[in-house]
Amino acid sequence: MKSCGVSLAAAAAAASTASFGDEEKKMAAGKASGQSEEDFASLTAEERELLSGLDSRLFGFLRLHEDGARTKALLLKAVGCYESLILKAEGKVESDFFCQLGHFNLLLEDYPKALSAYQRYYSLQSDYWKNAAFLYGLGLVYFHYNAFQWAIKAFREVLYVDPSFCRAKEIHLRLGLMFKVNTDFESSLKHFQLALVDCNPCTLSNAEIRFHIAHLYETQRKYHSAKEAYEQLLQTENLPAQVKATVLQQLGWMHHTVDQLGDKATKENYAIQCLQKSLEADPNSGQSWYFLGRCYSSIGKVQDAFISYRQSIDKSEASADTWCSIGVLYQQQNQPMDALQAYICAVQLDHGHAAAWMDLGTLYESCNQSQDAIKCYLNATRSKNCSNTSALAARIKYLQNTLDAWSTGHTVSHPPVQQQVHSWCLTPQKLQHLEQLRANRNNLNPAQKLMLEQLESQFVLMQQQQQGLHKGQSSHLAGPNSERPLSSTGPSQHLQAAGTGIQNQNGHSTMPSNSVTQGAALNHLPSHTATSGGQQGITLTKESKPSGNTSAVPDTNRHSGETPNSTASVEGLPNHVHQVTADAVSSPSHGDSKSPGLLSSDNPQLSALLMGKANNNVGTGTCDKVNNIHPTVHTKTENSVASSPSSAISTATPSPKSTEQTTTNSVTSLNSPHSGHAVNGDALEDSQSPIKTDPPLIGHKPNSQIIPSMSVSIYPSSAEVLKACRNLGKNGLSNSSILLDKCPPPRPPPPPHPPLPKDKLNPPTPSIYLENKRDAFFPPLHQFCTNPNNPVTVIRGLAGALKLDLGLFSTKTLVEANNEHLVEVRTQLLQPSDENWDPTGTKKIWRCESSKSQTTIAKYAQYQASSFQESLKEENEKKSHHKDHSDNESTSSDNSGRRKGPFKTIKFGTNIDLSDDRKWKLQLHELTKLPAFVRVVSAGNLLSHVGHTILGMNTVQLYMKVPGSRTPGHQENNNFCSVNINIGPGDCEWFVVPENYWGIMNDFCERNNMNFLMGSWWPNLEDLYEANVPVYRFIQRPGDLVWINAGTVHWVQAIGWCNNIAWNVGPLTACQYKLAVERYEWNKLQSVKSIVPMVHLSWNIARNIKVSDPKLFEMIKYCLLRTLKQCQTLREALIAAGKEIVWHERTKEEPAHYCSICEVEVFNLLYVTNESNSRKTYIVHCLDCARKISGNLENFVVLEQYKMEDLMQVYDQFTLAPPLPSSLS
Repeated sequence: MKSCGVSLAAAAAAASTASFGDEEKKMAAGKASGQSEEDFASLTAEERELLSGLDSRLFGFLRLHEDGARTKALLLKAVGCYESLILKAEGKVESDFFCQLGHFNLLLEDYPKALSAYQRYYSLQSDYWKNAAFLYGLGLVYFHYNAFQWAIKAFREVLYVDPSFCRAKEIHLRLGLMFKVNTDFESSLKHFQLALVDCNPCTLSNAEIRFHIAHLYETQRKYHSAKEAYEQLLQTENLPAQVKATVLQQLGWMHHTVDQLGDKATKENYAIQCLQKSLEADPNSGQSWYFLGRCYSSIGKVQDAFISYRQSIDKSEASADTWCSIGVLYQQQNQPMDALQAYICAVQLDHGHAAAWMDLGTLYESCNQSQDAIKCYLNATRSKNCSNTSALAARIKYLQNTLDAWSTGHTVSHPPVQQQVHSWCLTPQKLQHLEQLRANRNNLNPAQKLMLEQLESQFVLMQQQQQGLHKGQSSHLAGPNSERPLSSTGPSQHLQAAGTGIQNQNGHSTMPSNSVTQGAALNHLPSHTATSGGQQGITLTKESKPSGNTSAVPDTNRHSGETPNSTASVEGLPNHVHQVTADAVSSPSHGDSKSPGLLSSDNPQLSALLMGKANNNVGTGTCDKVNNIHPTVHTKTENSVASSPSSAISTATPSPKSTEQTTTNSVTSLNSPHSGHAVNGDALEDSQSPIKTDPPLIGHKPNSQIIPSMSVSIYPSSAEVLKACRNLGKNGLSNSSILLDKCPPPRPPPPPHPPLPKDKLNPPTPSIYLENKRDAFFPPLHQFCTNPNNPVTVIRGLAGALKLDLGLFSTKTLVEANNEHLVEVRTQLLQPSDENWDPTGTKKIWRCESSKSQTTIAKYAQYQASSFQESLKEENEKKSHHKDHSDNESTSSDNSGRRKGPFKTIKFGTNIDLSDDRKWKLQLHELTKLPAFVRVVSAGNLLSHVGHTILGMNTVQLYMKVPGSRTPGHQENNNFCSVNINIGPGDCEWFVVPENYWGIMNDFCERNNMNFLMGSWWPNLEDLYEANVPVYRFIQRPGDLVWINAGTVHWVQAIGWCNNIAWNVGPLTACQYKLAVERYEWNKLQSVKSIVPMVHLSWNIARNIKVSDPKLFEMIKYCLLRTLKQCQTLREALIAAGKEIVWHERTKEEPAHYCSICEVEVFNLLYVTNESNSRKTYIVHCLDCARKISGNLENFVVLEQYKMEDLMQVYDQFTLAPPLPSSLS
């Protein structure tokens, strides 16, 4: 990939010679040319040469703040020259000027100007996507602004247009971090592993990447895998001290909080050992001291706990967690005044600290100050970290009723957790008197000394009773000695920020703090003002301080049941994710604890806190979005996918947050209307540029497909193709343009225009009723189903018309045939079919989680039967109790805005493989009665020409269901058509969205932090209605066949107990092939494996089928042309590099090959390691991954599977056949 670097001399020449299309523009260009000579006069030839080699690829590897002063001065000088030239030319300069200016500003970490310059380049350069350095720089800027959705898109496009990009490892690292924050853990792990494989330099060491992988397991609650990964990392030789300290800290805290890792005594002992070793490696870690204090507290070593907490405060004062834990410890030690002071410190540092508010409320309750307790509990419920709002609401209601009853003289029956008012309970006045007497103990008269003794004895009694009360309270009020097991919540609810830090220029960086909720995630990624000069041998970091309202609390973990593991923070990546830490509030010293009246609500500071008015700017954080980075946006007509990143960021990405005190480049300052710098697409200040442009990554030509237009000549002979490829590989293997005609990255389709009116959003489902066999084989049925205008077709009565014996697929018959056959089980929540609630039933969500397990057909059959019996029993009981109805099979919406959780769990038996014709001979033979176009195998089915088995696609799969079993939203693999027959006896409900709306569905998934291709999601119908997305909704009854057309989005829920069978087919149509290849390319962009090997399939089609459709023929021929070029170019490059190519003929039914690392299809030339070749295991790599492992391929053998002569023959003999007299039936 060429650099977009442009020498200043060349740029000046370009400015003077460029033709702008009219005399006025030529004059402007001439003026710019004349004045540019003055601008460049001060730059020497050597400086120009140096600048021509500087672009975004050096970001993170230039040490501008250390020994790079000269380079920095040169960059500043160049920026001045460029800006002066652009200003004088009124912006009428070559687009490369703006790209290079963007690079220079990026290297100087002037992100607003870098973004503006990149935007101008994007608006001027139609084929900007060919410039990998531009896309990479743009991705780094978006990463800096926490605009992860757009950073991910930019980085993916770099890897798509240039898989061998020199900073691919850095891209995989950053993608791993962003997906980790977005809770897309599978994608995160994949990119971390891809980064580990690459031997090129990166801003994190391999040890740090391995730490991220271990922490990823911990975040997913795969604790044993995490423990193993951490311990393996500790065995690494020459492990940096900071990495070692962080790993031990994580390992220790995980053992303290996770029950699955052993008995309490063993766990705590191991945790303390780990934390002590961590502190040996890094004695200044306040977080490790805090964790150690928590461990000591849990085993009753109070003095050691206090010492550890004090050390933590000394190392990191602004820790609400530590102060809250100190308060709990004081409360356990019968020191309520000190506890009060500690809780006040906690809520001052973090006004949204639910645990501190709850503990403070408990303290007030114990002193019979119900009004203040209510205020504290209310503040706890307002915190987003509070997970037991319902219990607190009940408590608040009880206390209010108690107060009302006391005011009217009535008594109230109350829960056993509420203490009675006894003589030992001191009133606030007596407590105040006690403190005054204690303060003047040496000057008391005998009567006062007696009073002091009486009050102190009462006070001791009160505290003893209070401790008894604590033990009887619910778990959220428990102290460290009675921590409850943490509940296992889904990853959708809790977000672990992306782990490790990189040391910044001052040597400061941050490491794990604790779990954070999703809304606060981005604010929880701390940063310092880093420079582009990140060091290569960068070390890990110390812990981050909780800031904003993230409440990164182990205490919050204890109270709210959040994930226990601590969160590693992305810090110090050269363009860091922003977080502005809250100013530390000066904490009241314990010396002040004797001041009178602290338990009284008269305390003005505390009263303000209770009312939520004081210190609101500390710890709450403002929800600043990046939606004003581009205040004025003009979309490119006819080719916009979304109006702008600004609009998309505001709706589709987590918002970067900051507190009111912002740093120079924080998002807040950018959003301010008084911001000193423009980030709206102008290269300089607003007034200096005439053009407002839309930001990059949005505009795309709809006709820029991987499929050529008819005007492109694709009919040269194979000899002409190879002749054109001669000598293209002479430059060596570094030439990444092996596909000579590069194509732009694929894009989701824009929303159809004009939008449908609201009364058209529930269209009737195309249905055909069959009466006899002749109807089923009537050719128009095939044409109707494959018509792209029909996204779905329901063929009613098919089984009856063809006399299919569906009983062969009944549970009873399946058990008799193969009772031990494996079944994949998905454990799901039973919900209404048109709704999807979070597990608590409080809000509708898109994420539809389920857990995997395995069983056998016999065991699932037993479950299916018992489920039916239980349902009958429940129905009878409800009838006897005169209940209205059951939610069990409800498909109607509940308009209350809330479902009653928790939901019942059900088990769905899915993906049962029926491919073995020896085991399932009768069943598979029965399906041959179907019409040819829906059969599993037929000459007109593209999938029958793959040449090998693709389970579930060109083989039959069975699904065994109970009511509520869900197949979440998806498109079929590579957009192939799908056939689904309901065996019965129950019904299924289907939801279907046409293919041309999949871009909108993809956007919704992104907004909900879901992976459209790989994630498990269930659409919110209200969202789709608002977005004008039509939804077909229908019931599939036993014997009905549902035909899902190419690319159709669909999701299904069982209404009753039933079995279904399904498989994929590929009609021999241009529409099917086009959508399949488009998805093949989209999968490549998204780093997802394409289960259908489209290159391999295209060559088989050319060998086996006579194609008469001109459009289909052209597309297949074009695919052959591209791969023929690729094979020839690669062969010549390998031979020129002196690499031997070894013949390795394909065997019969040998599957297509995929790279074992990145999972792209590898055709003809296979790269296997020397070791793999000698063992004949043949673990295949693609060229790009092979070169990342071994730059000159010295550790690889190249195997060739097809002779070029054979490929040439297939290519030449594949010609357009005459039209068939009638369509295939």
